[in-house]
Amino acid sequence: MPAPTPDDLHTATETLSRLTEYLRDAPDPNVALALAEPLLDEYTGIPVQFGDTLRALARAVHEHPVTPRTPALRRLVDELRTAAWEQSDQHTLHYALDDLRTLLANASPAMAEGSRCR
Repeated sequence: MPAPTPDDLHTATETLSRLTEYLRDAPDPNVALALAEPLLDEYTGIPVQFGDTLRALARAVHEHPVTPRTPALRRLVDELRTAAWEQSDQHTLHYALDDLRTLLANASPAMAEGSRCR
């Protein structure tokens, strides 16, 4: 597989920016969920991929022979690894999508929000 280029990654981030703008225009919730679902997939979504990317970056920097072995480098590598775990922990966001999908499927369009009898 060829190495990704900075242009490839700019394209990916531009696509995310376009998605954000689209979602700000309040599309149909089912369409919005369908678009967000691949991003939050439990196994291949952005939190998992980004966590893996940060770990790989930390490893690449730490293990490269010309990298200076300093306390500052060690702290920065540790920061990358900590951030990687924090990102990966967000993999459970796919459950929020599942719950949101269920809520929307069960919602009655005739009953306005907050109008339930108590």
